[in-house]
Amino acid sequence: MDKIGVVVCNYNKSKDLDNCITSILESTCKDIEIYVVDNASKDNSLELLHNKYEEKVYIIENTQNLGGSGGFNTGLRAVMKENFKYLMCIDNDAMIDENAIEKLKEFLDEHEECGMACAKVYNTSNPNIVQQYGIKVDFNDFCVKSPYAGRIEDGTMPDYVYCDAVPACALMLRKEVINEIGVMPEENFLYWDDTTWCRRCTTAGYKIACVGDAKALHAMGAKKEVENTFPTYYAWRNWIKFYIEFTKDEELERMSEVFLRNLFVALYDSEYNEETYRISTIMAAFNDAIYGVYGKARDGIIGKIKNLYKREKKIIKRYKIINIKSNNLVEDAQRLKLKLERIALEMGKNIIVRVDGLGKPDIVMCDYIFILDDLSLEYIYADKNENILLNEEDTFYVMNFAYSKKVFHDMYKELFIRQAKYLRDKEKNGFS
Repeated sequence: MDKIGVVVCNYNKSKDLDNCITSILESTCKDIEIYVVDNASKDNSLELLHNKYEEKVYIIENTQNLGGSGGFNTGLRAVMKENFKYLMCIDNDAMIDENAIEKLKEFLDEHEECGMACAKVYNTSNPNIVQQYGIKVDFNDFCVKSPYAGRIEDGTMPDYVYCDAVPACALMLRKEVINEIGVMPEENFLYWDDTTWCRRCTTAGYKIACVGDAKALHAMGAKKEVENTFPTYYAWRNWIKFYIEFTKDEELERMSEVFLRNLFVALYDSEYNEETYRISTIMAAFNDAIYGVYGKARDGIIGKIKNLYKREKKIIKRYKIINIKSNNLVEDAQRLKLKLERIALEMGKNIIVRVDGLGKPDIVMCDYIFILDDLSLEYIYADKNENILLNEEDTFYVMNFAYSKKVFHDMYKELFIRQAKYLRDKEKNGFS
């Protein structure tokens, strides 16, 4: 039987790591060797590894945090030296079903055209909800889409799906694929590294699949700011980097327009909510992407999020009962409801928040407040980006939105396209 080299990358998640390794050791496929790479954790991860798993896994200690891609690559390079046919990457906050490794191997054995195969991934906090079952890389909107994400498992989904990309949280691939396309793009540090890796795999002529019989649970730390702009920087920079690398020449201009529109919206929202560090982080991500500055973020780029919630607090002070009209944006309305209730609790206020209740609404949901025609302030408006239009001062932002967007677009369009072409020529011709 062909042996499988399994690589786990860990950073400061000793409890998750314990569960992850336990799940791998319980696999029905026993012909495996486990390599755990620790990215210079500051918690008790290394103590756990040496005290509990010293005899069961190979422990590799990085002297610094190399990010997800760098951590995985440390293990992959070690595994590549051994006689494995298949290699597997598993995130430290993932747990695999006992049959997952065996099912992925069987699939690759039976489908020679397939270079990578990923488990069907469910949310650890809600195991009936699909987190990932194949990703589509969309070159129309320049984003990625997950057709099955958020679906309740009802047994009706295909046995397997071919797709453009898969997450590296429970991914098996052929050794020959790495020989051809290399290890993960280490310059990403975090985010979009697995998507880029998959794109290089399909460009080399291999297919990528998700296998329904191979199941995994994944906590997946959301790419959403909680305390600082750490996820913001890597998500924006590597998103732009990906599409600069893979967009067709004739689509570069349209790609630049789409990204500049998205960038401006993110910046305008941040200015509106007084998140000055988010503005500087996003612009740093954009500049680094178009000038080819990758790897770990430099000092000063990541900053704290203020989370002022000024408008939400004014609403809570103004009303004891708040009616929200969803306008078919029910999930967004429910999210706003929970947010208002949480802030009210922190303020020591008692409020009642209803979605689509009887009576005149106090808050009306909309797609985006800055493109509203109604500036009468008869209602409070809230949008899918969690912006709130509350008072007359706020209406000036609405009135200035279109002109400000045009100025931003005109400032950066030619620079974006010129730098994108430069980076593509640099990659193609190999000059520095």
